[in-house]
Amino acid sequence: MDTARRSAVDPARGLSASDVAARVERGDVNRVPPPNTRTVEQIVRANVFTRFNALLGAMLVLILIVGPLQDALFGVVLVANTLIGIVQELRAKRTLDRLTLLTAPTATVVRDGEAARVAPAAIVRDDVLDLEPGDQVVVDGEVLVSDRLEVDESLLTGESEPVIKAAGDRVLSGSFVVAGTGRAQVSALGADAYAARIAEDARRFTLTRSELRSGIDRILKYVTWAIVPTAALLFVSQYRTLGAWRPALSGAVAGTVAMVPEGLVLLTSIAFSVAVVRLARRRVLVQELPAVEGLARIDVLCIDKTGTLTEGKLTLERIERLDDGIDPGPVLAALAASDPAPNATLRAIGDGLAASATGWTVEDAVPFSSARKWSAATFGDLGAWVLGAPDVLTDDTDTLGKVARHADAGARVVLLARVPALAGDALPDGRTPVALVVLSDRVRPDAAETLRYFDEQGVRVTVISGDSPATVGAIASSLGLAGADEAVDARGLSEDLDALTEALESHHVFGRVTPQQKRAMVSALQAAGHTVAMTGDGVNDALALKDADIGVAMGTGADATRAVAQIVLLDGTFDALPSVVGEGRRVLGNIERTSNLYLTKTVYAMVLSLAVGVAGIAFPFLPRHLTLIGAVTIGIPSFFLALAPSAERFRPGFVGRVLRFTIPTGVLAATATFLGYRLATHEPGVTTVQARTTAVMTLTFVGLLVLSIVAAPLNRWRLALVWAMGALAVVAFVLPATQTFFALDPPPLTVWLASIGIAALTWTLARFFVPEERPVGTRWRDEAA
Repeated sequence: MDTARRSAVDPARGLSASDVAARVERGDVNRVPPPNTRTVEQIVRANVFTRFNALLGAMLVLILIVGPLQDALFGVVLVANTLIGIVQELRAKRTLDRLTLLTAPTATVVRDGEAARVAPAAIVRDDVLDLEPGDQVVVDGEVLVSDRLEVDESLLTGESEPVIKAAGDRVLSGSFVVAGTGRAQVSALGADAYAARIAEDARRFTLTRSELRSGIDRILKYVTWAIVPTAALLFVSQYRTLGAWRPALSGAVAGTVAMVPEGLVLLTSIAFSVAVVRLARRRVLVQELPAVEGLARIDVLCIDKTGTLTEGKLTLERIERLDDGIDPGPVLAALAASDPAPNATLRAIGDGLAASATGWTVEDAVPFSSARKWSAATFGDLGAWVLGAPDVLTDDTDTLGKVARHADAGARVVLLARVPALAGDALPDGRTPVALVVLSDRVRPDAAETLRYFDEQGVRVTVISGDSPATVGAIASSLGLAGADEAVDARGLSEDLDALTEALESHHVFGRVTPQQKRAMVSALQAAGHTVAMTGDGVNDALALKDADIGVAMGTGADATRAVAQIVLLDGTFDALPSVVGEGRRVLGNIERTSNLYLTKTVYAMVLSLAVGVAGIAFPFLPRHLTLIGAVTIGIPSFFLALAPSAERFRPGFVGRVLRFTIPTGVLAATATFLGYRLATHEPGVTTVQARTTAVMTLTFVGLLVLSIVAAPLNRWRLALVWAMGALAVVAFVLPATQTFFALDPPPLTVWLASIGIAALTWTLARFFVPEERPVGTRWRDEAA
């Protein structure tokens, strides 16, 4: 063990209570930046100051000047949409902030000779940090004591190789301990810490960093470009036709308001926010909101065995002697007692042994690391010993045969061997097997059902574990995972990307995988075009979680894994994953449905405006008419559709698919409306109000038919929704009060029937433009092909 040069702070005692109080009084505390969620002010600004709100607000002012109050109804919708968006996002923010506190990293500080776990905000300058494997370094410091301390700085530097830290070296915030132990004196904290300077955006509540949002923003950009010239053309044509600026402005406002898909952004925000709240009830923390939709896209799920398929709580089953002349009990007890930060294996051995380690004094030790897969210690005259993976420590066929029998039964086996002396961090030579230690890890009761769910959903599950291939394969096979009987030893895998990809495509279970290999496997799958999620709980999973498209950490795991993951399962239960996938699919499928509705409205409003301008006739709607049509065919039903359950698989090409539906459907709706309106104006005795009512009826009928297409498959509640909206429209058409309010006057029966016929013909044509559906649960290989 290396001891640092003399410091003002004793590493064994740390600061005293009075020292801590003095530093707190003068402000030398770790002022941790608040969680990087949007503030209340930012949420309000983001929902109020939008380009569409600005456009609709200007239209509202104009219509209040020139038109009756009924034509300003869209202003009520504008305000309601904004308030709903603010409330829902604030609700999601509060939920995220509460859960973030539960998963925040902690630190162990030494004060008055006692080690205590504290929140990062409680750390003061010159505090002594006690560092153990799995700990995230939350402030900068200088190493005082090092016992083969190894720190992974890949999140800061991109270099995956652990860095050995000796006394006097710096440790940086944002790194994490992978092996050994040590103590460091805090040198920089708060905003001065290294991680705070380079990683301000580590955790953020965001609605923009997603493929879905990017696609919607792209569509809205197209819409914005088209609205301004179309609105100008509409105003000019109405002025020329009507000869007065007030009715011309009213018609132009009606057309322009209809072109704005004002509810689309709102519903996208609500869908994401509701997903956060729903998942929070299941004890799932979404640290980056796009992960909700990202997990719905995955076609490969990489999982570790320990802590995911199993509970990660090892118990000692038995010790099998290989050398009758040596009692392994005291040796194993000494090894377990000698490690200040024992891993799960050593803890299980220490807890399960009755033997005492009295008289065993450690002179030198090599801590366990996932890369080495062994640990070792020297106890003076009592010898040097190494404990680790049997296939790493010996090539004796008899010993490995015994190991295989235990592994085939799903047990974890480690080998105790005696060596002449340690050789630093290198594997000592002259190893003599002494005993096999057989441990068991209980399989999670929910694991089989969860694996079956992903198989049914066409998501391939690949197990990548540091354990023996036989052990991993036996457990995976017992859970019904396909291909588990062909477990692969990762030590024989090629580093060539193509060869590694081929192995991953053809096999499902891998054992003896190093942390670097886990990272390489994720990269190989991504290079092959797969969307990859990675789950894990140990520090050896952190690199792969960081590089995966979606990293999922167990809440019971190491600080490092929770820090890099986008999703944290707070209860550490694997069965929470299907609910996350379900929420993602609900968001993706339902936002596509509502996008089809809102953008169909945008298209038919633009086409109708252009047609009216070319024909030189009055615009067929007042602003209040389009408010009524939008409410019953889009606004009200879209809220139900956006929040409804959905199990649809993600399909790429969101923007193209929406445009392929909305452009022809919108053109058909505009054509039907234009024909119905012109038919009514040419019918003898039909007034202007009746002609406009005919246009309202035609577009409402077409809108309801489009709603029935978008809402498909029409199960009981969706069919009820469509019929309820139809009934609401009929009420508005027949009640005298609503007829007066909305300026409606039913035309003669022949015009009614003609408009219904036009709408039915439009629905028949629109059926040809429904995007082709793909069955839920298509197998992974079919999807990959």
